[in-house]
Amino acid sequence: MSDEVAIEVVLNGEQRSCPGGLDLEATLRHFGYEPRLVVVEFNGAILPRSLWPDQRVREADGLEVVTIVGGGF
Repeated sequence: MSDEVAIEVVLNGEQRSCPGGLDLEATLRHFGYEPRLVVVEFNGAILPRSLWPDQRVREADGLEVVTIVGGGF
């Protein structure tokens, strides 16, 4: 976890609190998502998974998280 204070982000349209200083992958895990099973729109743009470790989440950032669901007939 981070040593920084909590921040507020907008997750799927709702204000949510999380520790400051986390990268995007750690933030997703904090909220209970399995990062390999989601697609993320970060501040209005689809963010490639390769950038997640370097993307810090900051106060008021917006995340839209879509879970990938498998299925069949």
